[in-house]
Amino acid sequence: MTLTRDFKQTVVERVQRDPAFAKALLDEAATLFLSGEPEAARLILRDLVNATVGFESLAELTCKPSKSLHRMLSQKGNPSMDNLAAIFGAVRKWLKVAFDVRVVEIA
Repeated sequence: MTLTRDFKQTVVERVQRDPAFAKALLDEAATLFLSGEPEAARLILRDLVNATVGFESLAELTCKPSKSLHRMLSQKGNPSMDNLAAIFGAVRKWLKVAFDVRVVEIA
Protein backbone atom coordinates (compact mmCIF):
# COMPACT_ATOMS: atom_id res chain seq x y z
CA MET A 1 0.00 0.00 0.00
CA THR A 2 1.28 3.44 -0.91
CA LEU A 3 1.39 6.19 1.66
CA THR A 4 -0.16 9.44 0.52
CA ARG A 5 -0.33 12.87 2.05
CA ASP A 6 -2.94 15.54 1.66
CA PHE A 7 -1.61 18.03 -0.89
CA LYS A 8 -2.97 21.09 0.91
CA GLN A 9 -1.42 20.01 4.20
CA THR A 10 1.89 19.44 2.43
CA VAL A 11 1.77 22.98 1.02
CA VAL A 12 0.97 24.44 4.45
CA GLU A 13 3.87 22.61 6.09
CA ARG A 14 6.32 23.55 3.36
CA VAL A 15 5.30 27.23 3.40
CA GLN A 16 5.71 27.34 7.19
CA ARG A 17 9.23 25.92 7.11
CA ASP A 18 10.45 27.47 3.83
CA PRO A 19 9.76 31.19 3.26
CA ALA A 20 11.40 30.97 -0.17
CA PHE A 21 8.74 28.43 -1.21
CA ALA A 22 5.98 30.84 -0.14
CA LYS A 23 7.58 33.61 -2.18
CA ALA A 24 7.89 31.27 -5.15
CA LEU A 25 4.19 30.44 -4.93
CA LEU A 26 3.30 34.13 -4.90
CA ASP A 27 5.57 34.71 -7.89
CA GLU A 28 4.02 31.75 -9.73
CA ALA A 29 0.48 33.01 -9.08
CA ALA A 30 1.36 36.46 -10.42
CA THR A 31 3.09 34.97 -13.46
CA LEU A 32 0.13 32.72 -14.22
CA PHE A 33 -2.30 35.65 -14.04
CA LEU A 34 -0.17 37.69 -16.38
CA SER A 35 0.27 34.72 -18.73
CA GLY A 36 -3.45 34.20 -19.18
CA GLU A 37 -3.96 31.26 -16.81
CA PRO A 38 -6.20 32.80 -14.14
CA GLU A 39 -7.78 29.52 -12.98
CA ALA A 40 -4.44 28.00 -11.96
CA ALA A 41 -3.31 31.31 -10.48
CA ARG A 42 -6.40 31.59 -8.27
CA LEU A 43 -5.94 28.07 -6.93
CA ILE A 44 -2.27 28.64 -6.10
CA LEU A 45 -3.11 31.96 -4.47
CA ARG A 46 -5.89 30.28 -2.44
CA ASP A 47 -3.48 27.61 -1.19
CA LEU A 48 -0.96 30.31 -0.30
CA VAL A 49 -3.57 32.32 1.62
CA ASN A 50 -4.59 29.19 3.54
CA ALA A 51 -0.95 28.46 4.39
CA THR A 52 -0.06 32.00 5.47
CA VAL A 53 -2.38 34.84 6.36
CA GLY A 54 -5.65 32.87 6.37
CA PHE A 55 -8.95 34.06 4.96
CA GLU A 56 -10.19 35.73 8.15
CA SER A 57 -7.07 37.90 8.44
CA LEU A 58 -7.09 38.52 4.69
CA ALA A 59 -10.67 39.77 5.05
CA GLU A 60 -9.52 42.29 7.67
CA LEU A 61 -6.53 43.40 5.60
CA THR A 62 -8.53 43.84 2.38
CA CYS A 63 -11.81 45.04 3.93
CA LYS A 64 -13.61 42.31 1.99
CA PRO A 65 -15.84 39.59 3.47
CA SER A 66 -14.07 36.27 4.00
CA LYS A 67 -16.81 34.40 2.13
CA SER A 68 -16.35 36.68 -0.89
CA LEU A 69 -12.60 36.11 -0.85
CA HIS A 70 -13.18 32.35 -0.81
CA ARG A 71 -15.42 32.68 -3.87
CA MET A 72 -12.96 34.96 -5.67
CA LEU A 73 -10.15 32.45 -5.25
CA SER A 74 -12.20 29.40 -6.18
CA GLN A 75 -11.76 27.56 -9.46
CA LYS A 76 -14.67 29.45 -11.02
CA GLY A 77 -14.02 32.71 -9.19
CA ASN A 78 -13.98 36.00 -11.05
CA PRO A 79 -12.25 38.63 -8.92
CA SER A 80 -11.99 42.17 -10.24
CA MET A 81 -8.55 43.66 -10.80
CA ASP A 82 -9.07 45.85 -7.73
CA ASN A 83 -9.79 42.79 -5.59
CA LEU A 84 -6.80 40.90 -7.02
CA ALA A 85 -4.56 43.86 -6.33
CA ALA A 86 -5.81 43.99 -2.73
CA ILE A 87 -5.26 40.24 -2.26
CA PHE A 88 -1.79 40.27 -3.80
CA GLY A 89 -0.89 43.37 -1.80
CA ALA A 90 -1.99 41.84 1.50
CA VAL A 91 -0.19 38.54 0.87
CA ARG A 92 2.92 40.37 -0.33
CA LYS A 93 2.99 42.48 2.84
CA TRP A 94 2.35 39.40 5.00
CA LEU A 95 5.33 37.65 3.38
CA LYS A 96 7.39 40.87 3.44
CA VAL A 97 8.31 40.68 -0.23
CA ALA A 98 8.34 43.13 -3.11
CA PHE A 99 7.59 42.45 -6.74
CA ASP A 100 10.34 43.05 -9.27
CA VAL A 101 8.61 43.62 -12.58
CA ARG A 102 10.67 43.22 -15.73
CA VAL A 103 9.58 43.91 -19.28
CA VAL A 104 10.74 41.39 -21.84
CA GLU A 105 10.47 42.38 -25.47
CA ILE A 106 9.27 39.65 -27.78
CA ALA A 107 10.64 39.86 -31.29
